[in-house]
This record gives sequence, C-alpha cells and structure tokens, in this order.
Amino acid sequence: MKMVMDSSTCPFCHLSLPSSQLQWHANSHFDDDDANYHSPPASDNRLDTASGDCNIWCGDGVSGGDNGVWKMDEKISCLVDLQRRGEFYKVEKGLMELLRNCLESEAENSRSILSGYVDHFQSLEFEDVGWGCGWRNTQMLSSHLLAQRPEAREAMFGGSGFVPDILSLQRWLEIAWERGFDAPGSDQFNHAIYGSKKWIGATECAALLRSFGLRVRVVDFGPKESEALYLSVHGSSVGAKELVTTNDGRKRKAPNTCGPMDRYVSRGVAQAGCSQDAKSCSSLIRIRDTVDKENSGDRAVSSSAKQNEGHQVLMDFVWNYFSHKDTVQFGHKRVLISEKTPLYFQHDGHSRTIVGIQVKYQRSGTPQYNLLVLDPAHRTAALERSLRVKVGWQKFIKRGVHTLKKPQYQLCYVDPGIAGEEEMEKLKTIDSVFLEF
Repeated sequence: MKMVMDSSTCPFCHLSLPSSQLQWHANSHFDDDDANYHSPPASDNRLDTASGDCNIWCGDGVSGGDNGVWKMDEKISCLVDLQRRGEFYKVEKGLMELLRNCLESEAENSRSILSGYVDHFQSLEFEDVGWGCGWRNTQMLSSHLLAQRPEAREAMFGGSGFVPDILSLQRWLEIAWERGFDAPGSDQFNHAIYGSKKWIGATECAALLRSFGLRVRVVDFGPKESEALYLSVHGSSVGAKELVTTNDGRKRKAPNTCGPMDRYVSRGVAQAGCSQDAKSCSSLIRIRDTVDKENSGDRAVSSSAKQNEGHQVLMDFVWNYFSHKDTVQFGHKRVLISEKTPLYFQHDGHSRTIVGIQVKYQRSGTPQYNLLVLDPAHRTAALERSLRVKVGWQKFIKRGVHTLKKPQYQLCYVDPGIAGEEEMEKLKTIDSVFLEF
C-alpha cells in the first residue's frame, strides 16, 4: 500500500511540497538569492535561520512574483503567518501593578509616575545573553503599545496582537529597511540581520516601529565637546534648531541629527570586545579618544558633583516627559499612571527600558530623582519575588543620577497616533534631538 504524504502549496511559487516543510520553504523567499541551501528539520515549525534559494530548491526553475521578485505585500503577508510569539515570564496581575504597590508604600515625601502596562522580556541563556538587550527592550516597548494603544495594536506586526520573538523582529526590521526606513543604518548592517547576533540600538527600534506608522522620536544626550562629532556622523542631517528648556530654566539648542551615539555605540559592538565589528568599534574609539583629549584638562578639576549636574539634564527630560512638564496633579496620590510610553534607554555597552520616574524632596526642598528601570539582564522571576515581598526591589528598579556614568545616552519613545502617507516618508529618516550635558 502506497503511503500518502500530506502536502501543501507555496503561496509564492505554487510549488507542492510536504506540509512539514512549508513554513521553511516560504520563509526562504525572504533570503538573498545567493544564499546557500540548508535542509530544515522536518518537524521544526519556527522561523528557521537556515537560508536557501527558492529556484535551486525547487529544481525546476519555477519562480514567483513578477520576474522572480517577491512583492512587499507578499513578504509581509508571509511574515505575518510565520512569525512566532515571543516567550516571556508572565507575572500574575502584571509587573507594573506590583511596582505601583511598592512605590505607594514608600515615604510620604515621594511622588512617582509610571507608564501603564509593560511586560518584562529577559535575555535568555543560550539564546541572546550578551547581545539581545536591544531586541528585548524593543519587545518591552512593543508590549506596552499593544496593550495601551488600540491604533498601534492594529498597525503593528500585521495586527497579530502579540509581541514576536527575536527572529521575527529581525525579519520585520529587514522589511523596514527594504521599504526605505533608516537607509544609513541598513547600509551599516549590509541590509541583513536575520539569524545574526548583532547588537541593535535605538535607531533600529525606531526604524522597525516607524515602518508601522508609529511616531517614534529619538533624543541624544552628550557633552558639548562631542556635538561636532554627532553632527559629522555619516548620514546625519542638520535641520532647523529648536530650543529645549530644562528644569533649571536653561535653554539649549537642539540640532537634528541621525542618532549619532547609536551609530557607533550599539552597532555590532559585542560585550566581549570589538571582534564582531571592527569598523564600528574603531569609530567608537575615535570618538572616545577625541572627547577624552578635549576633556583631559577639565577632568582633572571636575568632581562627581559636576558630572551629576550635567547628567541631571537627562533626569529633567525624563521627569518632564512623564509629567507633561509638571502639568500632572498628584493630589493625595503618591503614584500616577502616565499615558506616555516607556523609554528605550541606550548607552555604551547595554540598553534598558525606563518605565517611570520617582522624585523625593529632601528637607531642603531639593528634588532627588530616581529613574525606574526594567533591565533585560535581570531575571523576571527574581524581580517578581522582590516586588511581591517588597524587599530588595529597589536595587532592581531604581537608578539615581549618580549611577549615570556614561558620557553619552540615547532615548527612544513613541508619540500618539498613526502617520499618514506623507508623514511616513518623513519618518524614513531617523533624526534626533541633541541635548547637551
């Protein structure tokens, strides 16, 4: 008796093949034409990192689309069907609700503002530890958008309603690049990132989310001495300058640039060293050397207090961001929930997610700020336990101005609404506001 094999037809090239290989085969249409063919595991139904040329695999020269070129809507449709849900540790009642309870139990002289719902995505051993923090923070920001903003939920990830895994996000980023979002960034990655362990930063997060029509904004912080270096980065575009007011009343010019810190700090620079991307790392070293030389005289007489004063600019920005420039009214409440999204928080070597900010007033009346941060390097289960018993959670979450030791930082957030066609074209250029430390 002849055994009948369950078969399916590829929606692109209409090839009939075993159902167990359909997902891998359809996924191969996203790969470069000159990629090598690797046989997929027969039972593997996840997005596979093996690549293959469709025509070679088919063996009969059959191709799909127009002249063998797959249309963008076909690629997106295929990815929507193949993308996998990102795995994370689910916290009963939500992690942010536990954090809110802890903050409400603190001293009466404290006031806190939090983003709404956020899921914590931790880096996993043997999967993305050491390189995946950017993807994990993108997942955290996405979890908020899907839960809090209906228009974003409809637009993101083909309306799937869930946060995809890293491999799926890599595909979405490649599609964003192919559609023209962040062309300089795409060039630096050679237009491909799927299946790699390359670091990403705030501009990659911005490009991916902007491709869904989301109004993602990027803000860079750094010393005055490095401003020229920011503006001279390849791909930067200096536009009209706007004035940004900080809490101390100072006004700072904010030229538009293309995420310069992110260009050199996060692209391909591995925690173990510079071996994965010598070009990016050497550029980072040149920036550091230049800033170090220009700062050498000042550093000899500077103090930690002076450094804290400079980094207070970042604290002021975050407070004004969540508090709508002090327009929120606490009344008798110690904790308020803001409509603002979390902030993707990038610096040299790592990235985290800012989910809120706390202020405590000293006896002198001076405000002392703490960023409230979720770190993908922390285990979600350990974080949950500390929040439930209200013991030790501060070391996981709170970060004062004295912890800001890096010379450069970058933030990424999402304004409300969905861009129209004309605005979408403008969003393809990832520019940023520069604020001086």
